[in-house]
Amino acid sequence: MSLSTEEKKTTINKYGIHDGDTGSPEVQIALLSAQIEKLSEHLKDNKKDNHSRRGLLQMVGKRRRLIQYLKDSNSERYDELSKKLKV
Repeated sequence: MSLSTEEKKTTINKYGIHDGDTGSPEVQIALLSAQIEKLSEHLKDNKKDNHSRRGLLQMVGKRRRLIQYLKDSNSERYDELSKKLKV
């Protein structure tokens, strides 16, 4: 259910600010969004998988906190990311 290496690389290249950027909030939010999407699809088929559901809720909370941090610290970057991700 986790993202493959290729999926991670394309996401990092697409949303990274500079080469090798893996820690910026934009990249973290994009990676979490992709992982949330994938896990949501899994949970549609496996409705009783409560352990994965808990992990999904934790990821959603972490993404929400990162989005709020980005919004508070740099609203221009937040606006740009929200247009790209449609968050």
